[in-house]
Amino acid sequence: MSARRCSALSSTAESAPVARHEQLWSVDEHLADILAAIHPLEPIELQLPDAQGCVLVEDVTVPVALPPFDNSSMDGYAVRTADVAGATDEFPAVLTVVGDVAAGSGDLPEVGPGETARIMTGAPLPPGAEAVVPVEWTDGGTGEGPATSMRPAGDAPGGGSGEVRVYRSIEARGHVRAQGSDVRAGDLALRAGTVLGPSQIGLLAAIGRGSVRVRPRPRVVVLSTGSELVQPGEQLGTGQIYDSNSFALTAAARDAGAIAYRVGAVTDDAETLRATIEDQLIRADLLVTTGGVSVGAYDVVKEALSSVGDEDEPGSGIDFRKLAMQPGKPQGFGSIGAEHVPLLALPGNPVSCYVSFELFVRPAIRALMGLEDVHRPTVRATLVSDKPLSSPSGRRQFLRAKYDAEAGTIAPVGGAGSHLVAALAHADALAVVPEDAVSVEPGTELDVVLIG
Repeated sequence: MSARRCSALSSTAESAPVARHEQLWSVDEHLADILAAIHPLEPIELQLPDAQGCVLVEDVTVPVALPPFDNSSMDGYAVRTADVAGATDEFPAVLTVVGDVAAGSGDLPEVGPGETARIMTGAPLPPGAEAVVPVEWTDGGTGEGPATSMRPAGDAPGGGSGEVRVYRSIEARGHVRAQGSDVRAGDLALRAGTVLGPSQIGLLAAIGRGSVRVRPRPRVVVLSTGSELVQPGEQLGTGQIYDSNSFALTAAARDAGAIAYRVGAVTDDAETLRATIEDQLIRADLLVTTGGVSVGAYDVVKEALSSVGDEDEPGSGIDFRKLAMQPGKPQGFGSIGAEHVPLLALPGNPVSCYVSFELFVRPAIRALMGLEDVHRPTVRATLVSDKPLSSPSGRRQFLRAKYDAEAGTIAPVGGAGSHLVAALAHADALAVVPEDAVSVEPGTELDVVLIG
């Protein structure tokens, strides 16, 4: 299927017949259809604080070496190695202090024979000096035995002058961070395709980049549907439940790398849902709905969107399907609005909803980001269970489970019901039972999708 497109939302659900798709789609077919229709967002230039979580679209090379100059890795004294050769506690080397060198110092004192300069961590190595003696190897200029720390300039006898006793020798370049020892000018700092986290942002700042060209984080709008839904913190009435799906999906979208917006639950009214979606299109790169996609009389998403489309463009609108999977059989996919914003309609049962997100929405978000690998890691693990597990024939089953990486085993968590949200909170993996299996014996090796 090509990307579903429509020029605007139109209220034609009452007048147009709803297409019934009896074909049972496989999980792989549905996912392939989605990914074929999703295209990475256009690159933009962003300042570093705004680029976190975004994906680089070009290689970044180093314009200046890091460190840009030889500098001290310790608070201490910059010395010539010959002047401290053979120094001991009993026979210390006595050197004349010719000045202070702090981080950011411009005018540097020259260290000649028999001389030294007090130097702080990160400060440039002054000319003539070959190494840095830690302050703990000296008397700190006090004449009172080994020092424990560098005294502030105002408190040091004679300030940056006077004498200091050094109790140990040191080799050349000792406690010196060499120019370019981190990266050299012309080196590759970050490759295109890198997701910018805190350490990558720090590197970019360190080499002087104030902005970078990236694909922006996708904006995902999450809508839950159902007149029975109440917001957490409010009082439940008869027949009502709390809206958990929209919170879980919003958190999952952010975890996948998106900027996610949660919309309060929409009642089971087609016109209200269409109006809400139309209001949200302005801030959405992807729309995700949950609930209302099955065959019930109040499945509002299917009612509202089945006949929305552009009659001049074949295949437009949202396609509602049945998938050969458990949980998550009913699914919807297409694009909507003048900008052809992709929309994924997920089932309303909490486990079905979350499993569907992991299998279909998360890869779509990662594809919008421009990442090459959009899938969760998959491993093989041995099933640990007290008894054989049943699975529906012809359906790919996804079982909530705990994965033990050290033992290479997978153990189911909770039952198979798609409403059992408590067990989902304790799962870190999905054990995959293939379509041709109706019973899985303990000890069977299964594919495992790691979601924790």
